[in-house]
Amino acid sequence: MRLLRSTDLALRVLMRLAVTGESSPTTREVAADMDVPYTHAAKVVAELQHLGLITARRGRGGGLALMEAGRTASVGAVVRAFEGDGDVVDCEGSTPCPLNSACRLRGALRRAQEAFFASLDPLTVQDMVAAPTGPLLLGITGAPQLSRASQRSGPNTS
Repeated sequence: MRLLRSTDLALRVLMRLAVTGESSPTTREVAADMDVPYTHAAKVVAELQHLGLITARRGRGGGLALMEAGRTASVGAVVRAFEGDGDVVDCEGSTPCPLNSACRLRGALRRAQEAFFASLDPLTVQDMVAAPTGPLLLGITGAPQLSRASQRSGPNTS
């Protein structure tokens, strides 16, 4: 299964915000750090905000922040929210498959898709930024560096 670009970006935004500590990067800064178009990042940020995973404040002193719900969010739930729960293949499309009523492949693909999601369900955003990922992520973004004590104990969990 291949994730949509928006799903990949959503997970990376959540991870980026999980390691920022007290700073609140803007959508433009996050887009620049991730080398994606601002408009694409803005759409993903809007959806993450709609899902209640992040907050976005405009103006001076504004920026993005991860909410506790975002920190503890299931990766599987985030992927489902962005990917949707449609079938892997479109058997009912403009030219419906003639095997549709007797096809065993459709069910097998559905089970494989559910297994994929189920394998991501126990993983949280916080799990994704545990060492060594969190400190490495800090090194490749514009995020401020954590102190050595913070790096030993992991990303900010408050």
